[in-house]
Amino acid sequence: MSITDGGASPGPGDAALRRTPRQQRGRERVERLLEAASGLIAEKGSDALRMSEVAAGAGVSIGSLYQYFPDKAAILRTLAERYLAEDRACIAEALEAVAEGAALPGAFAELLDVYYRVCLAEPVRREVWSGTQADPQLRALMLAENRHNAGLLADVLARCGAPQERAALESAALLLWALAEEAVRLALSSGGAEGDRLIEDFKAIAEAELRRRLAGAGSHAGGT
Repeated sequence: MSITDGGASPGPGDAALRRTPRQQRGRERVERLLEAASGLIAEKGSDALRMSEVAAGAGVSIGSLYQYFPDKAAILRTLAERYLAEDRACIAEALEAVAEGAALPGAFAELLDVYYRVCLAEPVRREVWSGTQADPQLRALMLAENRHNAGLLADVLARCGAPQERAALESAALLLWALAEEAVRLALSSGGAEGDRLIEDFKAIAEAELRRRLAGAGSHAGGT
């Protein structure tokens, strides 16, 4: 699960670039290409994205596009990496603020709410994530990010006195994080009031699991 309010400065997504621009003009060209791609994804979806249309939308030649992005998947990975770079900082900040176990379920629920609202508001983000299903590199990227975020959640559980061993906490945290992402996907597909109910139901499931993990943690868990 990841969250962001959109927009990113050059840098975090450069790993997917075939060629990293060194000059300002090159960086501006990459930004125009990504902006054009985002507009097309919002309009037509990621499956319908065409490299020729991206180049035309950015006002550059197709050769210039291929200098930076070898294929459509590289564009999607760059956008995904930029979302994730911002999300990581947001998630870390939210979880680092948890000082006692009693506050953890609420913090996790708030992260889920924010992620759901952002996905509702940003069609490009939804399309980029849907692209992970068909791209092994994007799937690997998302798994690595889920493992990272699960580690942050396991850190909080351990800090708040959860009695399980670290491996058990990491396993539970990874499962929660992955299920949260799938719950949001299902809610988005369902839409409307049903989607909202699904999010609320999953928040209750997550709260119960977090409280179960913190049971017996003593004073550090805030009485959970």
